[in-house]
Amino acid sequence: RSSRCQSICLYPPKHHFCLFSMSCCAGIQEDEDVKKMLQGSSMVKVRSRHRQKHRTLRLLEDGVTIWCQSHKLKNRAKEQHTFSIMDVECVREGCQLETVRHKMGSESTKQGLTVVFKGPRKSLVLLCQSEEEAQQWVRGIRTLQERMDKMTHKEKLDQYPFPAYENHDDKMSYEEVQRLLRMINVDQSDQYARSLFQKCDRSADGRLDNKEIRVFCRELLRRPELDAIFNHHSADGFVLSTDDLRDFLKEQEEDCSVTHAQSLILTYELNEWAQKSHLMTPDGFNRYMLSKQNYVINPDHARVYQDMTQPLAHYFISSSHNTYLIKDQMTGDSSTEPYIRALNHGCRCVELDCWDGDGGEPVIYHGHTLTSRVPFVEVINTINENAFNASPFPLILSLENHCSVEQQAVMARHLRSILGEKLLQRPLSTEKSKCLPSPEDLKGKILVKGRREESAGECSSSSSDLNSSDDETSVAEGRSKKKKDLSPELSELVVYTRSVHFKGFDQAAKNSPYQMSSFSEREALKLIKDSGVLFVRHNSHKLSRIYPSGRRLQSSNYNPQQMWNAGCQIVALNFQTPGEQMDLNQGRFQQNGLCGYVLKPPFMCQPDSTFNPENVGGGPGHRPILLTIQVISAQQLPKPKREKPRSIVDPQVWVEIHGVPIDNNKQKTHYVKNNGLNPRWNCTFNFIVRVPDLALVRFMVEDHDYTSSNEFLGQYTLPFTSMQSGHRHVPLVKLDGSSLSPSTLFIHVKFSACLDVLFSSPGPKADRIN
Repeated sequence: RSSRCQSICLYPPKHHFCLFSMSCCAGIQEDEDVKKMLQGSSMVKVRSRHRQKHRTLRLLEDGVTIWCQSHKLKNRAKEQHTFSIMDVECVREGCQLETVRHKMGSESTKQGLTVVFKGPRKSLVLLCQSEEEAQQWVRGIRTLQERMDKMTHKEKLDQYPFPAYENHDDKMSYEEVQRLLRMINVDQSDQYARSLFQKCDRSADGRLDNKEIRVFCRELLRRPELDAIFNHHSADGFVLSTDDLRDFLKEQEEDCSVTHAQSLILTYELNEWAQKSHLMTPDGFNRYMLSKQNYVINPDHARVYQDMTQPLAHYFISSSHNTYLIKDQMTGDSSTEPYIRALNHGCRCVELDCWDGDGGEPVIYHGHTLTSRVPFVEVINTINENAFNASPFPLILSLENHCSVEQQAVMARHLRSILGEKLLQRPLSTEKSKCLPSPEDLKGKILVKGRREESAGECSSSSSDLNSSDDETSVAEGRSKKKKDLSPELSELVVYTRSVHFKGFDQAAKNSPYQMSSFSEREALKLIKDSGVLFVRHNSHKLSRIYPSGRRLQSSNYNPQQMWNAGCQIVALNFQTPGEQMDLNQGRFQQNGLCGYVLKPPFMCQPDSTFNPENVGGGPGHRPILLTIQVISAQQLPKPKREKPRSIVDPQVWVEIHGVPIDNNKQKTHYVKNNGLNPRWNCTFNFIVRVPDLALVRFMVEDHDYTSSNEFLGQYTLPFTSMQSGHRHVPLVKLDGSSLSPSTLFIHVKFSACLDVLFSSPGPKADRIN
């Protein structure tokens, strides 16, 4: 390899490729913290007090990858590891890992930093040689994360891998080009690959130099489907005039005013002459089509756009179950890290299972199991630091209280001292006694959900009912529930979210609006089936929390859509378990600025609503729309983990509707053999969506396999009401919900009224989603 390639090699020496483009690092290489990262630092990787390893960490010149190298001389190739800035959830100052902090002195932990990753990967705890060096790395990683967030899709596409040159002459042979194609997930025919190679080999020496490689890859990344759209709207085939662009925007059902069209030219057109002439070149058009503004989700929904002044019961609330767990609920680790991840993703209700701990300090873990324990005070500290990172609206702490009165008092003391003014300790002075306050009223506040000793006249429920434990563990395992004494200090911290057992809709109607009940998934489904309309009415003014069955030992999840159909607000899921259910949860809260609160449809907020979540052949919410989706192509799909290095994916796409039972539907494309770079389908599907206000649309890409089950590649879920019509890109995400950029789907979306349209699907036969 050339010295130039070696200096920017991403995964030396196991993977022989590098990045020519430095677009991520461009503009920030003069940052002092980034300079320090590029130079590298000697650190200590800490797992526990007795497990410490010396490592050298260095930011590679791609501005994305951090190389972590062991100081051992033997097996050097096996001791080199990397991680990407894109895989980092957040970076925290100090040694935040519980097992480390309690075993190391406070001074040494100040010299540390903790890298918290997305998904199940364990955090990386590092000790630097000084506190200043640790802070430089913390600031540097955050700077790079901000830069990545601001990168356009086009800039991410420009970061493209190339193999290192085997003969040190900075040129590629045809055989190396073939390996490049396999590496980037495409298996072109030998005839096409050879003709493209010859076209780019302008020197006619049978090898491609740097400039010719760039031309070769530009040809690979060409988007003929975008070229066709451009040519269709361009009057002369070379540029789009303002009027040409307005015609295109009209087809997209967007603002097609002169002002808007010219603003797009100024934003996405880099050619100065074209800008001044109010023209858009093909490059500018491609840049616009690949921008977030042209994603399938309405960019206006990326901000808080809904009315936030209605009672809490009128909102779906992003909610986590067993938030402290990293994996399963029988033997998994408990940690503060899942709270960070959940809160950073807009979760607004987290769970704390509280039990008596040693030394008078309560702990959090899944009771009567082998899960590890984390101190209650550590969790509250973490919540205090991260509560409003992603959303300014109220956070609910759902306490599963199994503690003695003495340790309950300790819990109350920690809540008050750590959370301070963030903790809601008394009703708002402007409260309306007949309904719950709004998210806007409770902005910046943390609410405690738990049992409360009611004073005389506060409600009509019996004291024994109010003093009983809302104990999911006991219910799940069939143990009898025992009354527990309640600490007055903890009781008085419960204001608007007071846990009571559900004793029927008639009894609940007599209770205070501040009282709420929790239901197992099985109980909730029975109520939906037997008394769906009454459940919707109940949820119009009372909060309901749904939690997974105790039999889900591997922390699997139920279908949250069924609960939302009944108007249930706090639909708690195991955030640590990826899959379709969490995809739906992410999709539900993709709108309204990712703030964790989504306003329910008006027909679910009326106390006399007649909406039935089981039967929606008519009545409230019934406004059928014909949705037509053409799946055109995909771009730069990943290889699945289980694939052999030399194999290429055979991608196919599912388009799914998740909503009320009558709307549940899915259809799939054929698969494209051996092409993960730019597969094309051009498949069109039709769906009738009868209750669009509750529907979610999910795009799922998988690798077709003859011999085993198909493997997940990526997905994206969004609310039906947040979809934009026209030609749009769908940004795919991984199984854990993190970005797969620059992987996308390219689709066309059309909405039609169903009254005059006879439904027929030209695509494959639809499959009903159960």
